[in-house]
Amino acid sequence: MRCTRRRLLGMGAIGAAAGLFGLTACSGSAPAAPAPTRRFEVMRTDAQWREQLSPAQYAVLRRQSTERPFSSPLNKEHRRGTFTCAGCALPLFSSSTKFDSGTGWPSFWAPLHDAVGEDRDTTLGMLRVEAHCRRCGGHLGHVFDDGPHPTGLRYCMNGVAMNFVAADEETRVRIPNRT
Repeated sequence: MRCTRRRLLGMGAIGAAAGLFGLTACSGSAPAAPAPTRRFEVMRTDAQWREQLSPAQYAVLRRQSTERPFSSPLNKEHRRGTFTCAGCALPLFSSSTKFDSGTGWPSFWAPLHDAVGEDRDTTLGMLRVEAHCRRCGGHLGHVFDDGPHPTGLRYCMNGVAMNFVAADEETRVRIPNRT
């Protein structure tokens, strides 16, 4: 097989096309296809979400970003209580299902009943399960199958996407003052 200029140029073009495809497929910089419009109980305009949420909360809840590992104060939250959505205050997780996964994000082995929705996520060239608030659609994190018993699941959540309400605060809110 002789190495001619035409063959050399052809192999170079094939290599360049393969390299370009590889970079585009794996870089994550290509614009995502517009997601179909979904309806949730709590719907706001983009401007309203930006006004209500901090820049970090907006990036995670509305743009599916991820906070830096070990950056959330909720990692060290060990009181009894409930973790709620930072976008709409829906109760999401009980502190009784929280565990230290060592990953740097608050982790739970189960959400509260009818609190979290799940979608297929193929970003970054892998198949994952995305978890979102079922009431406002806010991105919370991902679900993995390497969690503890009894479910074997790890809901790996962005702390910035949630707030914590301690059990004593829940009691004060629920019981009216009868004086």
